[in-house]
Amino acid sequence: MGSVVLSIDAELGWGFVDYETPPEDRVASGRSGWQTLCRLLDERDLRATWAVVGHLLHDACDGRHLDHPIGSDWFAPERGAWADRRDVTCAPDLVERVRASGPDHDIGCHTYSHVEFGDPGTTRDTAAAELERARGVMDAFGLDPRSFVFPRNNVGHVDLLSEYGFESYRGQRPVPRRSLTEKLRTVAYGGGHPPLVTPQIHDSGLVNIPASLFLYSFEGVALRAARHAVGDPVVKLVERGLDAAAEEDGVLHLWLHPNNLVGEPERQRIESVLRAIDARRDEVPVETMADVARRERAARVR
Repeated sequence: MGSVVLSIDAELGWGFVDYETPPEDRVASGRSGWQTLCRLLDERDLRATWAVVGHLLHDACDGRHLDHPIGSDWFAPERGAWADRRDVTCAPDLVERVRASGPDHDIGCHTYSHVEFGDPGTTRDTAAAELERARGVMDAFGLDPRSFVFPRNNVGHVDLLSEYGFESYRGQRPVPRRSLTEKLRTVAYGGGHPPLVTPQIHDSGLVNIPASLFLYSFEGVALRAARHAVGDPVVKLVERGLDAAAEEDGVLHLWLHPNNLVGEPERQRIESVLRAIDARRDEVPVETMADVARRERAARVR
């Protein structure tokens, strides 16, 4: 029997800090999407890993960050277009909402300012600065994050994570992305399911829990073509993944951002996904990344 993990990249505006023209609908939906996810998880008493961008824990910030090795240009939106948009750069209230929720969520880390660790231009000093700053503000907030999610799942500088107390990270999906034709074929013929991943101990000692399925990767033309025939194909994929996890070992690791919930269809998708998870929880236990890491490390000791 396997298990299911839901990890949430909680980033608000920081997910688009390097965009020349950020998608305003997604920037605007970050807060409402966060609150919706909290409510839906509360209603079904489902736990998740919330990977939080550290900067969100500030009450306010002038956006200068002169001592950060990435350079002040990285933070230009905070001083410019978002200078009066504290709602997209700071969110201690939303993090407190997660901490105060009924389910015992795992609050992890998504760096300090959403720097891609796997980018060739991200030096070791920059990655260390992101971890140092994130750990500092999270410690001050009374959080002790053990789970780590790389921005855009771009894995790099893994060996640094253990120096800052992390025990697990979300690794990259173990199978290549599919073309539009392949996605439509999967939906039309009902075959296949998202991969059940096997957690692995990295050389650094951290537990790598790879991603299985990004819940909002099936959009646009592909979604419109499939929805008329079978309903939301992502929900169907999740249901097949849960079927597989009820019969096989492995982890069905699903993930999303709060800012994916830009409208009613997107909200309906996550509500249907959570309903499916809740319905199968006796057969497919719900875990967090921290749960999986503890289990894997305990098994290694034995």
